[in-house]
Amino acid sequence: MKNFSLCFLFLRLNILFLACQGFLMGQNHGVGRYSYPIFQAADGAATDTEHDVALEKATKAMTAFTNKYLKNTDTKICQDPSVAAVVIKGLAEHKVALGSPLCPCRFYEDKEAEAKDGYWNCPCVPMRERHECHCMLFLTDDNEFSGDSQHISYEEVVKLNEGFSA
Repeated sequence: MKNFSLCFLFLRLNILFLACQGFLMGQNHGVGRYSYPIFQAADGAATDTEHDVALEKATKAMTAFTNKYLKNTDTKICQDPSVAAVVIKGLAEHKVALGSPLCPCRFYEDKEAEAKDGYWNCPCVPMRERHECHCMLFLTDDNEFSGDSQHISYEEVVKLNEGFSA
Protein backbone atom coordinates (compact mmCIF):
# COMPACT_ATOMS: atom_id res chain seq x y z
CA MET A 1 0.00 0.00 0.00
CA LYS A 2 2.96 2.31 0.61
CA ASN A 3 3.98 2.09 -3.07
CA PHE A 4 0.43 2.92 -4.10
CA SER A 5 0.32 6.03 -1.91
CA LEU A 6 3.62 7.24 -3.30
CA CYS A 7 2.47 6.59 -6.86
CA PHE A 8 -0.76 8.53 -6.30
CA LEU A 9 1.09 11.42 -4.68
CA PHE A 10 3.51 11.48 -7.61
CA LEU A 11 0.60 11.57 -10.11
CA ARG A 12 -1.07 14.51 -8.37
CA LEU A 13 2.21 16.40 -8.02
CA ASN A 14 3.05 15.68 -11.66
CA ILE A 15 -0.26 17.11 -12.88
CA LEU A 16 0.13 20.18 -10.67
CA PHE A 17 3.76 20.67 -11.78
CA LEU A 18 2.84 20.40 -15.46
CA ALA A 19 -0.01 22.86 -15.03
CA CYS A 20 2.28 25.37 -13.29
CA GLN A 21 5.04 24.87 -15.83
CA GLY A 22 2.61 25.48 -18.70
CA PHE A 23 1.35 28.63 -16.97
CA LEU A 24 4.86 29.97 -16.44
CA MET A 25 5.66 29.34 -20.12
CA GLY A 26 2.53 31.24 -21.17
CA GLN A 27 0.49 28.12 -21.89
CA ASN A 28 -2.33 28.72 -19.49
CA HIS A 29 -5.01 26.78 -21.35
CA GLY A 30 -6.87 24.75 -18.80
CA VAL A 31 -5.00 26.27 -15.88
CA GLY A 32 -6.90 28.69 -13.72
CA ARG A 33 -9.30 31.06 -15.45
CA TYR A 34 -7.16 32.90 -17.95
CA SER A 35 -7.85 31.78 -21.50
CA TYR A 36 -10.49 29.38 -22.75
CA PRO A 37 -10.65 29.69 -26.52
CA ILE A 38 -13.89 27.73 -26.90
CA PHE A 39 -16.00 29.81 -24.48
CA GLN A 40 -15.17 33.49 -24.60
CA ALA A 41 -17.10 36.62 -23.79
CA ALA A 42 -17.19 39.60 -26.14
CA ASP A 43 -13.98 40.97 -24.62
CA GLY A 44 -12.19 37.68 -25.42
CA ALA A 45 -12.13 36.26 -21.89
CA ALA A 46 -14.42 33.56 -20.59
CA THR A 47 -16.60 34.52 -17.68
CA ASP A 48 -16.46 32.39 -14.56
CA THR A 49 -20.01 31.21 -15.17
CA GLU A 50 -19.32 30.22 -18.80
CA HIS A 51 -16.22 28.35 -17.75
CA ASP A 52 -17.99 26.55 -14.89
CA VAL A 53 -20.86 25.46 -17.16
CA ALA A 54 -18.46 24.29 -19.86
CA LEU A 55 -16.31 22.43 -17.33
CA GLU A 56 -19.32 20.70 -15.75
CA LYS A 57 -20.55 19.58 -19.16
CA ALA A 58 -17.08 18.37 -20.20
CA THR A 59 -16.57 16.55 -16.89
CA LYS A 60 -19.88 14.74 -17.31
CA ALA A 61 -18.93 13.81 -20.89
CA MET A 62 -15.45 12.60 -19.91
CA THR A 63 -16.89 10.56 -17.02
CA ALA A 64 -19.40 8.90 -19.37
CA PHE A 65 -16.64 8.28 -21.93
CA THR A 66 -14.40 6.75 -19.25
CA ASN A 67 -17.10 4.37 -18.05
CA LYS A 68 -17.92 3.23 -21.59
CA TYR A 69 -14.25 2.80 -22.54
CA LEU A 70 -13.55 0.81 -19.36
CA LYS A 71 -16.23 -1.69 -20.36
CA ASN A 72 -15.26 -1.78 -24.06
CA THR A 73 -11.59 -2.49 -23.26
CA ASP A 74 -12.21 -4.67 -20.18
CA THR A 75 -9.99 -2.38 -18.11
CA LYS A 76 -10.50 -1.07 -14.57
CA ILE A 77 -9.90 2.18 -12.75
CA CYS A 78 -7.17 2.43 -10.14
CA GLN A 79 -7.86 0.90 -6.73
CA ASP A 80 -7.91 4.49 -5.42
CA PRO A 81 -10.70 6.16 -7.45
CA SER A 82 -9.28 9.62 -6.75
CA VAL A 83 -6.58 8.85 -9.36
CA ALA A 84 -9.29 8.39 -12.00
CA ALA A 85 -11.12 11.50 -10.74
CA VAL A 86 -8.05 13.73 -11.08
CA VAL A 87 -7.33 12.46 -14.59
CA ILE A 88 -10.96 12.88 -15.71
CA LYS A 89 -10.95 16.46 -14.41
CA GLY A 90 -7.72 17.15 -16.33
CA LEU A 91 -9.19 15.67 -19.51
CA ALA A 92 -12.29 17.84 -19.07
CA GLU A 93 -10.17 20.99 -18.57
CA HIS A 94 -8.33 20.23 -21.81
CA LYS A 95 -11.62 19.53 -23.61
CA VAL A 96 -12.85 22.99 -22.61
CA ALA A 97 -9.57 24.77 -23.34
CA LEU A 98 -8.45 22.93 -26.46
CA GLY A 99 -11.53 21.18 -27.80
CA SER A 100 -9.86 17.78 -27.27
CA PRO A 101 -9.25 15.60 -24.21
CA LEU A 102 -5.47 15.89 -24.29
CA CYS A 103 -3.68 13.68 -21.74
CA PRO A 104 -3.23 15.81 -18.59
CA CYS A 105 -0.27 13.78 -17.31
CA ARG A 106 2.29 14.97 -19.84
CA PHE A 107 4.13 18.22 -20.57
CA TYR A 108 3.69 19.75 -24.02
CA GLU A 109 5.66 22.56 -25.62
CA ASP A 110 2.52 23.43 -27.62
CA LYS A 111 -0.74 22.01 -26.25
CA GLU A 112 -2.83 23.24 -29.18
CA ALA A 113 -0.57 21.53 -31.72
CA GLU A 114 -0.58 18.30 -29.69
CA ALA A 115 -4.37 18.36 -29.44
CA LYS A 116 -4.64 18.78 -33.22
CA ASP A 117 -2.12 15.99 -33.81
CA GLY A 118 -4.30 13.64 -31.75
CA TYR A 119 -1.59 11.21 -30.61
CA TRP A 120 -2.04 12.07 -26.92
CA ASN A 121 -5.80 12.70 -27.06
CA CYS A 122 -7.59 10.24 -24.80
CA PRO A 123 -7.60 7.39 -25.50
CA CYS A 124 -4.05 7.96 -26.67
CA VAL A 125 -2.28 5.81 -29.25
CA PRO A 126 -0.36 3.76 -26.64
CA MET A 127 -3.67 2.91 -24.95
CA ARG A 128 -5.47 2.07 -28.18
CA GLU A 129 -2.61 -0.02 -29.53
CA ARG A 130 -1.10 -1.68 -26.44
CA HIS A 131 -3.48 -0.99 -23.52
CA GLU A 132 -0.80 1.16 -21.84
CA CYS A 133 -2.32 4.09 -19.97
CA HIS A 134 0.32 6.48 -18.63
CA CYS A 135 -2.35 8.25 -16.53
CA MET A 136 -3.48 5.06 -14.79
CA LEU A 137 -7.08 5.70 -15.88
CA PHE A 138 -7.51 2.45 -17.81
CA LEU A 139 -5.67 -0.40 -16.10
CA THR A 140 -5.44 -4.03 -17.14
CA ASP A 141 -5.88 -6.80 -14.58
CA ASP A 142 -2.14 -7.50 -14.49
CA ASN A 143 -1.39 -3.95 -13.24
CA GLU A 144 -0.65 -3.94 -9.50
CA PHE A 145 -2.72 -0.75 -9.06
CA SER A 146 -5.79 -2.05 -10.87
CA GLY A 147 -8.97 -2.00 -8.84
CA ASP A 148 -12.18 -3.99 -9.27
CA SER A 149 -14.39 -1.25 -10.69
CA GLN A 150 -15.29 -0.36 -14.25
CA HIS A 151 -17.35 2.63 -13.18
CA ILE A 152 -16.94 6.02 -11.55
CA SER A 153 -19.82 8.46 -11.15
CA TYR A 154 -19.78 12.15 -11.99
CA GLU A 155 -20.55 12.86 -8.31
CA GLU A 156 -17.48 10.86 -7.25
CA VAL A 157 -15.30 12.77 -9.72
CA VAL A 158 -16.49 16.10 -8.30
CA LYS A 159 -16.20 15.01 -4.66
CA LEU A 160 -12.73 13.48 -5.09
CA ASN A 161 -11.46 16.67 -6.75
CA GLU A 162 -12.62 18.97 -3.96
CA GLY A 163 -9.73 20.93 -2.53
CA PHE A 164 -7.44 20.11 -5.46
CA SER A 165 -6.94 22.61 -8.24
CA ALA A 166 -4.21 23.15 -10.75
